[in-house]
Amino acid sequence: MKKTFIPLLVVGTALLAAGCEQKTADNAAPTASTAPVVDKADAIAVVNGKYIAKETLANLEKEIAMRSQGQTIPKEKLIEELIQRELLIQDALQKQLDKSPEVLANIEDAKKSILTQADVQNFMKTNPVTDAEIKAEYDSKVGGTNATEYKARHILVKTEAEAKKIIAELDKGADFAKLANKSSLDAKESQSGGDLGWFVASQMVEPFSKAVIALEKGKYTTAPVQTQFGWHVILREDSRAQTPPPLEAVKEQLTPFLQRKKLQTMLENLRKQAKVEILVPLTDEKPKADAADAKPAEAGQPVTEEVDVEEVKDANGKTVEEKITVKEEVAEEKAPAEAGKPEAEAKKPAEAKK
Repeated sequence: MKKTFIPLLVVGTALLAAGCEQKTADNAAPTASTAPVVDKADAIAVVNGKYIAKETLANLEKEIAMRSQGQTIPKEKLIEELIQRELLIQDALQKQLDKSPEVLANIEDAKKSILTQADVQNFMKTNPVTDAEIKAEYDSKVGGTNATEYKARHILVKTEAEAKKIIAELDKGADFAKLANKSSLDAKESQSGGDLGWFVASQMVEPFSKAVIALEKGKYTTAPVQTQFGWHVILREDSRAQTPPPLEAVKEQLTPFLQRKKLQTMLENLRKQAKVEILVPLTDEKPKADAADAKPAEAGQPVTEEVDVEEVKDANGKTVEEKITVKEEVAEEKAPAEAGKPEAEAKKPAEAKK
């Protein structure tokens, strides 16, 4: 059978498990001595005397299924993958790579990440969201709302003049839906008569929603309404009290929200109880100019300069002379050697004639 090394589809926990669930070798690092012992009956393979646990294979299968949306990989390829991982681990230990500063730093980072996740999972397990909390959140944010739904049509055009022309036609008794199908950018192709269906005000941009709320049932706007999409003529057809969805329909959405809320509260309490000192600037410093390319401004030396060119022409309009004036903005601080010089002299503009 041809042995192929399949990609490492699962990085991190599966790889750590594959390396930790082994018997300790004589030359293994001291930290590996706490690894659980795997019996032969609980193993899928043995590599140079090291057993690979069945649980390691099961975990790998689960993680691959989750990451690949149910796709499965033949068991023989997964076992070969774990064997090759174990070979790499043993080779790294033989070369004492586990003692290198880079590897030790990576192990410490992985340990911190795992502990972070473990603490979050432990908190969620010991502080589950209760049905009473879900009901209270539902009553507060969903069931207790008294929102109003509106049913409306609109005609969207590019200019205010077009909108005013449509309003004038409506004033003469024109049918709103027919005008929408003829003129609206939203309804020309759909032939929906500009129907927007039922919606709550918050679903629309503010100028549009304000206009709908202000209208009476069966009335249209007598002045065009402008939004970032263009100019609207709006007809409010009806309104009704919004019926909230039942508790069971939103329970799965409320539960993770409440979990995050509980976790945030826990983190805020930990932060309040901790002694924290921030040792770095909270804002990025502006990059400093390279010393080779730029030198600090000295007293009396220009920081910036402007050049004015004045042309001198004869009676026929021909340029006979150009006078160039250089205006210099001088650094305010003076060097110690020039502290006694008058400031006016230091800022005297230079003039040259070409």
